[in-house]
Amino acid sequence: MPISLLSAPTNLGLRPPVATATPGCAKAPEVLRAAGLDARLDAADAGLVVCPRYVDDAVPGRLRNQDAILDYSTRLADRLGGLIESGRQPLVLGGDCSLLLGVGLALRRLGRYGLVHVDGHTDFRHPGNSAHCASLAGEDLAAAVGVHWPDVSLLGGSRHFDPADVVHVGCRDDDEALDEVHAVLGRALTALQVRVAGAAVVAASILDVVARAGLDGYWLHVDIDVLDEVFMPAVDSPSPDGLLPEQLIELLRALAPGAVGAHVGIYDPDLDPDGSAAEVVVDCIAEGLADLGTGR
Repeated sequence: MPISLLSAPTNLGLRPPVATATPGCAKAPEVLRAAGLDARLDAADAGLVVCPRYVDDAVPGRLRNQDAILDYSTRLADRLGGLIESGRQPLVLGGDCSLLLGVGLALRRLGRYGLVHVDGHTDFRHPGNSAHCASLAGEDLAAAVGVHWPDVSLLGGSRHFDPADVVHVGCRDDDEALDEVHAVLGRALTALQVRVAGAAVVAASILDVVARAGLDGYWLHVDIDVLDEVFMPAVDSPSPDGLLPEQLIELLRALAPGAVGAHVGIYDPDLDPDGSAAEVVVDCIAEGLADLGTGR
């Protein structure tokens, strides 16, 4: 069965890029499709989950856009659950990383799943380590394993992933939450480790955690800022010392066949006026995720 391409154009988890503006990553699914992604993947069109209006309404103790995020996550989970139960291989085009909340809710409803969090940042800010929680796109992994505010991290009644079933890969060595994720998650691997050990070796280490007996499968979260800023400037937080596109492709090729699905996010077309970064994103998705779910 072909990949089912679902657009999830959320920007709700990001802070405004400048006063009065909204983040541009909500435009990403349309731009990536226009750049040829559908044809490259020969994917089935699973439609769109429409995102609520962005409002910069953060107050202490709540996320900005919190009510909209919870609503959107529930609707995304409903759509994803139907696709998975029908035997399809969903590939979700974001949007920002807050969509992990809807993904996690869908999977928790269906069983116990692992998560591979491929991201240039740990996204592990939470009320226990920061007084500045407000933007879920920098806090999504913490929410996914149940250490954020209960209204967020216990959406649906329980945490979405057991920390032992989660692997983070791709942050930089100076990530401020790296020591914590090492202690909490099943495994944490930096971009430097991927570059030194090689994607194949790292993928084998990841699969030891997320493909072990007792799990119903695993999901791939792919934040495109895992790439080095030289190759991917069109994200809200570009940084050096990331992966080369070919390294990300090799890693995804090794992980995609066994995955129940994947999502790709944080590409911002507003930061890509000539479309060159879109071509890099399309290459990484089309070449890295072409075999999504074929090994299940």
